[in-house]
Amino acid sequence: MSSSPLACATCPVRDRAACAALDGAERADLARFGRHRLLSPGETLFAAGEDNDRCATLVRGALKISASDADGTERILSLVHPAGFVGELFAPLARFDVVALTHSEVCLFSRREYEAAVERYPALARALLRRSSEDLFGARSLMAMVGRHSARERVGAFLLAMAEAASDSPCHPAARFDLPLSRAEMAGLLGLTIETVSRQVSALEKSGAIRRRGLRGIELVDAAQLGN
Repeated sequence: MSSSPLACATCPVRDRAACAALDGAERADLARFGRHRLLSPGETLFAAGEDNDRCATLVRGALKISASDADGTERILSLVHPAGFVGELFAPLARFDVVALTHSEVCLFSRREYEAAVERYPALARALLRRSSEDLFGARSLMAMVGRHSARERVGAFLLAMAEAASDSPCHPAARFDLPLSRAEMAGLLGLTIETVSRQVSALEKSGAIRRRGLRGIELVDAAQLGN
């Protein structure tokens, strides 16, 4: 683990994260008690059952929010993309695991200090409420995706969602992106087997919808096919 002071002026999500609602002086005040932290793939940021004394904004990379069943089976509940906020404010214990899927960077804050900033700056509170609404919509979309009957629909919808999350534009998906999940994680998330996920990805490439680039790289060729 490594950490350093925040550098808001060069932050790649400064215009999309919740703190974008603050003016320069307010953002500088928020940054005083934050730290920049690097995470390696598989590293746990927050663990279920631990004291919930921190929260974070994702700057780069991807995180998963997950829970484990009584038998130890992991269930991925949602994915966090850059500009996403993690950490349950006003809750004494973390209820879910938050784990880095790729090399990731976060702005890490004391929960107590962040809660005080939310009360001090109404614009930040409103921005976090909007973010929570977007996250809820994303979780519902994920459930709807898993509920699709066709394996091709599930895989196609997931790839399109990842392209949209990787894009800097709210209107167009990214033309190229790297999958944050392994085939096994995709299978668990979508309720499919690893073999089925691999077959469907190959079928989408054969149909001309996508082109694979290396181990996890995806290029969109015909995004319209992924929504059908």
